[in-house]
Amino acid sequence: MTKSVPTLRYERRFARRGLPLVAGLDEVGRGAWAGPVVAAAVILPLDQPRLARALRGVTDSKQLTARQRERLCGVIAAAAVAIGVGGAGPGEVDRDGLTAATHAAMQRAVAMLRPAPDALLIDAVDLSAVVPLPQAAVLFGDARCLSIAAASILAKVSRDRWMAGLDQRCPGYAFARHKGYGTAAHRAALAALGPCEAHRRSFAPLQALASAAGG
Repeated sequence: MTKSVPTLRYERRFARRGLPLVAGLDEVGRGAWAGPVVAAAVILPLDQPRLARALRGVTDSKQLTARQRERLCGVIAAAAVAIGVGGAGPGEVDRDGLTAATHAAMQRAVAMLRPAPDALLIDAVDLSAVVPLPQAAVLFGDARCLSIAAASILAKVSRDRWMAGLDQRCPGYAFARHKGYGTAAHRAALAALGPCEAHRRSFAPLQALASAAGG
């Protein structure tokens, strides 16, 4: 499959309005049965003429291998003006709902940025209710917008590392392999071991397991 090539077109629209510090935002982990939702925010230096060349290969994280993402994570960190990562754990997902937890993770990622952004570009999410900044939600933004693509890579690498650590703390579920998503192996581990503290008990597969076990 040919990789898409994100551009700086959306960032430059804000820059022409006098808003040069544009943060791209993306999240990962919404559909997982376990672990956090993780969001990343990236501000790129739009005044650097060789920026696109320096970030060659940066695209939607789903189009990259794990090794490519790890390599590009360092490239992005070296090139960026600022990066921020935020998360919302399974308890927060269960308590507040997936949408609210996703917004909270993104808000925390933005709050980590130094300097603070002038505007936001977000992958298909409206964050105006929690972050009062000029912003645009870009459909398929991780494949079209360079700062969102960079954020998608940082979010994915950060969450994968967290899930690998969780695999050590909660052995038997193979979190390092499936990252908390609903694979057959994950379902089999749940049937054998039951849920651990990292599982989202409000999600339908966990609810079904609890019902089958009599609550």
